Amino acid sequence: MSTPVLNVWNAEFAYRSRKALRGVDLVIRRGEIYGLLGPNGAGKSTLIGVICGRLKLTAGEVALEGADPWNTPAARAALGLAPQEIALYDHLTIRENLEVFGRLSQVPGKRIQDAVTRAMNLTRTVEREHVPVKHLSGGYRRRVNIAAAILHEPRLLILDEPTVGVDVDAREALDGVIRDLRDSGVAVLLVTHDLEQAGALADRVGFLKEGRKVLEGAPRELVRQAFGEEMEILVHLPIEASPEQRTLLVGEGLEERGSSHIWAKLDKGGYTAAGQIDKKLRKAGLIPNEIRVREPSLHNLFTLVADWRRAA
Repeated sequence: MSTPVLNVWNAEFAYRSRKALRGVDLVIRRGEIYGLLGPNGAGKSTLIGVICGRLKLTAGEVALEGADPWNTPAARAALGLAPQEIALYDHLTIRENLEVFGRLSQVPGKRIQDAVTRAMNLTRTVEREHVPVKHLSGGYRRRVNIAAAILHEPRLLILDEPTVGVDVDAREALDGVIRDLRDSGVAVLLVTHDLEQAGALADRVGFLKEGRKVLEGAPRELVRQAFGEEMEILVHLPIEASPEQRTLLVGEGLEERGSSHIWAKLDKGGYTAAGQIDKKLRKAGLIPNEIRVREPSLHNLFTLVADWRRAA
């Protein structure tokens, strides 16, 4: 097993009287994608600030490449950050942007052109190197944002909500870039609300809630431990259910899933249970557009964790 790039031990941080971190431990190793998940206010942004050396812990320790980033510039130099907000100059081309960021990252002058070319190759943007950023799609901008963060060849790359404003095709390309960076030996800390991306990419995920890490592990193993043989049944309705129909749906154990047209439940009966639900709904005059059965995902686990009244 490779040596950790990042260690966080019993991290605590308080904004005046409010504790944002309550004893968080974290280890991220070279060549690993770690997904940091949690609802708004869970402490994710505070933890990033600590790792980047922007916030000093109230208690605990953090070591990036063996040193505290708060007071060790060399440790901070081992880190690259691609923020949620696109931090690029619209009127400059991709290459011109990266040349500027190379100088800001203190890449030696004689190495800047090689560093820019390497970053473009890794992020698959080299074919548009002479295009001004203002003419790029959201997905391309995200990739250039990442390229700017890896010019100095960091050992740890933090990606903060990298799929915001990115369509499905662009997200697939972005996922490929992140995997390539992982395979090149970079440790990637993926901070995201995109649970589909986290489930597909992350080697491990950690859930923060109310400043504590309440769950950690490989996504598929965590889902298996939480739900066992249960399957998720998704009912897609053609129209919004009437009050009487809602009563029927709730009676079948279904809950709204982010849309009044989509209802879902977990059930060990799988396809048999889905067939029974279909018959009951049709008998009541509610004919679904589709009923799907699939394995539970990080979405289900995230909902479960978010609903816990007390952090584990």
